[in-house]
Amino acid sequence: MAIAALEAGFAVVGTVRNEVDARSFENLPGCAHARILDVGDHGAIPDAIEEIERTLGPVSVLVNNAGYGREGPLEAIAVSDLQRLYDVNLFGALRLCQAVIPSMRARGAGRIINISSATTLGAAPAIGAYSSSKAALNCLSEVLAKEVGAFGIKVTAVLPASFRTDWAGRSLTRTEEGDSHYGHLAETRAARAARDGRQAGDPARFAAAILALAADENPPLNLLLGASALRGARARIAQMEAEVITSEPAALATDFDSPVDLSAA
Repeated sequence: MAIAALEAGFAVVGTVRNEVDARSFENLPGCAHARILDVGDHGAIPDAIEEIERTLGPVSVLVNNAGYGREGPLEAIAVSDLQRLYDVNLFGALRLCQAVIPSMRARGAGRIINISSATTLGAAPAIGAYSSSKAALNCLSEVLAKEVGAFGIKVTAVLPASFRTDWAGRSLTRTEEGDSHYGHLAETRAARAARDGRQAGDPARFAAAILALAADENPPLNLLLGASALRGARARIAQMEAEVITSEPAALATDFDSPVDLSAA
């Protein structure tokens, strides 16, 4: 995404974790600026944004892409590991949104693009912790869009399928505890590992889609990317339709003025 934006003539600030990555980023052709920032360090975010806007100018487009995966059964994940995951995937993204909104509101314009995941559509086994952090980001994005739309700020959650990045490689942490009880998930985990480096999604085309989204005058609340994301969304809609029908009797019988009494059934 950074390379595509630089090639399109934008100035890009990339947050990285260390000096080596900072030097690599600033060696990219174009107006590339690196800042060392751990988005899990929420206290550092306001100062980082203030410094960027003071020295380089206002942030027109915020892309919250920082995050990592967590694999393992929910029974076994430690609360501390879950907290760290949410600190980066959810709370870091929220804190960055909070930091850029005042300047965007003052200018009456701005774009916030939160990179979520298509796994939120199907609740994939063995990555429930990761999927739940991204599902929360989806909800946060939709609410934020409604709250800040009056200020000219537009917000979209992007739900990508599997793209050929290192998400399933170095960016995927694992909980090994509890594996002896969850042998039925071994095939799922093995298949995910086997797809690493062979995913259908093209990162360059993903970047082009993000640039097009940033330029869209009427962006969607949610943007699906990848054919399997479409399939997952359609399956989820069909499941929800079935559950609406199943829930209808109980739904109509639980208000105070309901004419239906389920207890008499």
